[in-house]
Amino acid sequence: MVLDAEILSRIQFAFVVSFHILFPAFTIGLASWLAMCEGMHLFTGRDVFRRLYQFWVKIFAVSFGMGVVSGIVMSFQFGTNWSVFAEATAPVLGPLFSYEVLTAFFLEATFLGIMLFGWNKVGPKLHFFATAMVAIGTMLSAFWILSANSWMHTPAGYELRDGVFYPTDWWAIVFNPSFPYRLVHMVLAAYLTTAFVILGVGAWYRLKGTAHEASRVMLTMGVAFVSIVTPLQIVAGDFHGLKTLEYQPAKIAAMEAHWDTEEGAALALFAWPDAENETNHYEIAVPNLASLILTHEWNGKLVGLKDFPPSERPPVAPIFFSFRIMVGLGLLMLLAGMLGLWLAFRGRLFDSRAYHRYLVAMIPSGFIAVLAGWITTEIGRQPYTVYGLLRTSDSLSPVGAPSVLATLITFVIVYGIVFGAGLYYIVRVVRTGPEKAPAHPVPDPYATPARPLSYPNEPVGEKS
Repeated sequence: MVLDAEILSRIQFAFVVSFHILFPAFTIGLASWLAMCEGMHLFTGRDVFRRLYQFWVKIFAVSFGMGVVSGIVMSFQFGTNWSVFAEATAPVLGPLFSYEVLTAFFLEATFLGIMLFGWNKVGPKLHFFATAMVAIGTMLSAFWILSANSWMHTPAGYELRDGVFYPTDWWAIVFNPSFPYRLVHMVLAAYLTTAFVILGVGAWYRLKGTAHEASRVMLTMGVAFVSIVTPLQIVAGDFHGLKTLEYQPAKIAAMEAHWDTEEGAALALFAWPDAENETNHYEIAVPNLASLILTHEWNGKLVGLKDFPPSERPPVAPIFFSFRIMVGLGLLMLLAGMLGLWLAFRGRLFDSRAYHRYLVAMIPSGFIAVLAGWITTEIGRQPYTVYGLLRTSDSLSPVGAPSVLATLITFVIVYGIVFGAGLYYIVRVVRTGPEKAPAHPVPDPYATPARPLSYPNEPVGEKS
């Protein structure tokens, strides 16, 4: 592979967007978790929900800040590295990005200050309202960004004049064919990412023997959520796959490393795709299963990669492996939810150390699955930036490879320092835990007299 300006620009954008997507994937779910904790505190008066809120809001603040910074850098690359693409799609994508700023980012920014610093400065209901607005803002942001990205996969509502896309139907642009499926799939993925971080942290406290009450709340709510949402995510993924097969059959063929058009296609559980020889090595496959999953028919017909010219095929190996990583992690998430329900019914959810170790190991699972899903989606769109209409090789800025390489190296160094520091702070917050009181406690406007709680095998009255 020659490291020319196109390859380096793609690597640079992939690096930046991979860092960026981790933070929205976390903060979308975390904002809703914070709203839930504060709402439960208002409703029940239990102090544990206040402590959980004040614990997780620190992590949210750092993650939100890093997401904003990485998002700004990512948007600059449209002008620096992909100016032809930016110019061609500006009439369509420019307004969508502006709507995201006006309806989502401004909403988040307006109420974020109250959420982070207004606990003892505004009333409880107003503070809860601010938290809810931030949560809604993160959802609106996902709405507009996914609408813009989905339009690049399934363009609609436009006319092409002199190489420029002009809008003709904004309803068709915003709600393009793949958008509803991708929105649901991504939002559920964000919620599961957050849920497994919360579950893992709660399990870690159980293993340490600290934060007893807080860890019980995190485990109870997390297991209930995961056991419901993971099956929904599998169903949403199935609908998304059917829509992808309709509009991007080459991507589906690459995901399955499926070379020949046939009925009753087998599902390759593992293989080593060989694009040069158009075959798979070391293949382990289940007969008819690919047709059943992708067409919902036992002998359904699937189009193979050989039906597409080599210049129209996406890279096969990265899509094939990333898709299986995503699906494999989804199955592990489903197992975590089912095991958690089984242990809860047996009364062992809080004392099964093997299960708690499993949950700790699953902390990064959501982030890895999100990255694998985006790798599958974006590499599967190649060789186009706007699918079927604007090729990646025709979207570049007139910049040389040395300039792109220099900025790529700079990004790697700066991101390593900045995000390494942010991750270090988050780890320190987690190690401190929600049970540690501030050095100079301030009056809690929510506080209500409550009897201390105790649990079997745990110190009576211990603050958690």
